[in-house]
Amino acid sequence: MEEIAQVYARALFEVGKERDDLDGVREQIAQFADVLDAERGLQTFFFSPYFSTDEKKDGLHKAVDGADDAVMNFLELLIEKHRMPAIFRIRRELDRLWREENKMLPVQLTSAIELDAETVADLGRTIGERTGRKVDVTATVNPDILGGIVLRVGNSILDASIRNRLESLRKQVARS
Repeated sequence: MEEIAQVYARALFEVGKERDDLDGVREQIAQFADVLDAERGLQTFFFSPYFSTDEKKDGLHKAVDGADDAVMNFLELLIEKHRMPAIFRIRRELDRLWREENKMLPVQLTSAIELDAETVADLGRTIGERTGRKVDVTATVNPDILGGIVLRVGNSILDASIRNRLESLRKQVARS
């Protein structure tokens, strides 16, 4: 089933690139998916086999205003092919393709206390300079790490937390 999302996302991605509006297409699909995720009634309407394709298209045009023609055509195609339930997977795949295209490097910063925006931005700039890529930093707070930070850059993890150091020390003592 994931293959369907990849095919549709790739097609939409190529259309967005062709029209030189990849960011706009991505944003509109994200907005639609977010609203659909938040409104169970819309999910029931668009995902249900009890409503006809024409009824769903009419509902789409009533629910979505001001969207790009390519996005509307894409959503109509999903309705026609009964693929609307795949919209969330399509969005994830489209986001992945967009990050790849823009050479975005996801960075997840976890700390025991909330870090100020300047510190997070400085860390993002440093990682961006060293990797030569644009960095998308997400900062979260997890008091369980006790102190320090856990940094996930792409697929690599740097765990400089106090909890990790205490665990390492515990293992060393246990071995001795």
